[in-house]
Amino acid sequence: MPSDDAQQFASDNYSGICPEAWAAMAEANRGHAPAYGEDAWTARAADGFRALFETPCQVFFAFNGTAANSLALASLCQSYHSVICADSAHVETDECGAPEFFSNGSKLLTARTTGGKLTPEAIRALATNRSDIHFPKPRVVTITQPTETGQVYSLDELRAISATCRELALSLHMDGARFANACASLNCSPAAMTWQAGIDVLCFGGTKNGLHAGEAVLFFDPDFAEDFGYRCKQAGQLASKMRFLAAPWVGMLESGAWLANARHGNACATRLAEAVAGLPGLELMFPVEANAVFLRMAPARMEALRARGWRFYTFIGGGARFMFAWDADPARVDALARDLRAVASDEAA
Repeated sequence: MPSDDAQQFASDNYSGICPEAWAAMAEANRGHAPAYGEDAWTARAADGFRALFETPCQVFFAFNGTAANSLALASLCQSYHSVICADSAHVETDECGAPEFFSNGSKLLTARTTGGKLTPEAIRALATNRSDIHFPKPRVVTITQPTETGQVYSLDELRAISATCRELALSLHMDGARFANACASLNCSPAAMTWQAGIDVLCFGGTKNGLHAGEAVLFFDPDFAEDFGYRCKQAGQLASKMRFLAAPWVGMLESGAWLANARHGNACATRLAEAVAGLPGLELMFPVEANAVFLRMAPARMEALRARGWRFYTFIGGGARFMFAWDADPARVDALARDLRAVASDEAA
């Protein structure tokens, strides 16, 4: 039985702060600095994003992903508009109505998807279904990269979605809670996966990538960023000691840890998937393309695995979800694989 502090893979939110982020916070903690983002650390982080994305984007910082997504979407539409998303999207299933709240009522229109991926056809069907004044006018599409099931949109898929959005006069937002993992998976530049593919606004997740807290909102079209700082203030997202949200990003961006962390998480997911492939009674539910592994197994086997001390969630599709963070220990991954093999071979389960 593992000890209470043994590493678990139920969520990449379980992990601590990576050394690069921690060191930058410690350095920022020396002395005093101007408040509310007027400090050198915030400017340095924003410039770091502009260099990484190869464009003069507008950069803002929020405490968490729900606020980042919700405020970004609110900046793209009016209260009488609607936002098209996948039926499993985080904004639909796990943000407690925040996108609707911060937009003063913009409705989410959900498309039934396989694995959480929107398609141009699904977007077109929702956007053109009705055009009368009684229905909220479609204005924004939001995609999650990678999806909630760990699948990654290819660059061609992103460009096809963007082309459809442009044709239909829709803005395109990317929920990048695990954006770094998608970059690592595709082995592409951040620019190629965002503004060069037609993304208007990106929420770049830091919490799941090794930060203590904090997401970056990047506007590739400055018009959409108008008054966004006021939105952040009104929503309680303007940090007075902003340097402690910004400095960890400096450590991550300047060291390259943002990408190295993601590559490690992805590699550990692949390690588990390969170790359990073909086991009786276990089935991969989705392709392993980032840092997530979903396994379908009988409830009795799940309970047997929990009895061995493992924690995991079953909230998407009923399978066991395992997430691998920047600090995933390969030895612990192998231990999980051994217990999965034991559970799979247990006829009583």
